[in-house]
Amino acid sequence: MIHAVLIFNTHGKPRLSKFFTPLPPLIQQSLISQIFSLISDRPAGVCNFLDAPDLVFPTPGNISIAEKGKGKTKERKEEDDTRIIYRHYATLYFVFVVDGAESELGILDLIQVFVESLDRSFENVCELDLIFHFDEVHHVLSEIIQGGLVLETNINEISACVQAASRNRKASAASSNPLIPSALAAPGGRGGNRGGSADGAKRWLAAIGV
Repeated sequence: MIHAVLIFNTHGKPRLSKFFTPLPPLIQQSLISQIFSLISDRPAGVCNFLDAPDLVFPTPGNISIAEKGKGKTKERKEEDDTRIIYRHYATLYFVFVVDGAESELGILDLIQVFVESLDRSFENVCELDLIFHFDEVHHVLSEIIQGGLVLETNINEISACVQAASRNRKASAASSNPLIPSALAAPGGRGGNRGGSADGAKRWLAAIGV
């Protein structure tokens, strides 16, 4: 299972944080700080995944079990298999926190799929895109992962779904906003005459007092 997907810059500022394992906000912030500390201290040239047993996620693998016997109680903590898998692109770290059921190389490929899908949505994605269009970034991620499980890995399918949703949002906004005249959206304007669009625009500007 994928516990979390994180994006932060080289200064540790989170640009995306999506936790598929429910955690209180304070614990999420603490985990983000711990993960950044683990990754930023790693030298260049080392592998892109590492074990992180100190990260606490509420899974059966890290629940203390009390065993009673002969009047004594001892606690046994099962082995924690939490792993951090990441890629570093320019000023951004793309980080996936997973359990032992996920393939490290498979998650590295999934990060590449995520980045390429963002590139198609924003035409060479940068940090500012993640800041000002965070809703679309979450939408791209939701087309790839749902509930901590991989949903789609085909970049063409992901991009097609994102573009279709974007067109639907624009059409819905245009139909629900009375200040957007149909003459501006249709070539040739009303009645198909070539000057209809300009006349419609003038009437719309006059109506709003411009």
